[in-house]
Amino acid sequence: MLIKTVFAGFGGQGVLSMGLNLAQAAMIEGKYVTYLPAYGAEVRGGTANCTVSVSDEEIASPVASSPSYIIAMNHPSMLRFQNQLQSGGIFFLNSTLIKDPVNRGDIDLVNVPVNAVAEELGNIKSANMVMLGAFIKKSNLVRFDSLIDGLSVTLKGKQKLIDINRKALAAGYELA
Repeated sequence: MLIKTVFAGFGGQGVLSMGLNLAQAAMIEGKYVTYLPAYGAEVRGGTANCTVSVSDEEIASPVASSPSYIIAMNHPSMLRFQNQLQSGGIFFLNSTLIKDPVNRGDIDLVNVPVNAVAEELGNIKSANMVMLGAFIKKSNLVRFDSLIDGLSVTLKGKQKLIDINRKALAAGYELA
């Protein structure tokens, strides 16, 4: 099994954090993982994306020319990555910000109103974790408990952020 996932959005939306948390959860489960971040010079407000590869054997290349999953947190990311998703793959869209249809009939779409859910939770910055929770539920790539355990590593010493992110992950998981 080799599963490649692309997370994409504007800098500041937490797309690199989503990828890092997925990678950490997969490592907790003893899987092989690569994490390849990419972002523009502007960072916050510019484009950002990362590729996470998860496998039960060594990974030869972290590059994902045809990923199984793509998470698009904004409209420009949806446009940029929609044609890279492999046929039969799943495209996760932040439906709060993406209103236009995807022009492919050979993929599954999962629309998640992550910004709206994060606002209801009282922290718009947790929208990325809402999406990650929904992604984990639909993909079954890692266990939800592993994702929660990984927060203590990626957010070490920041208990308040761990609690906020745990709630957002659970909300996304229940939503999917």
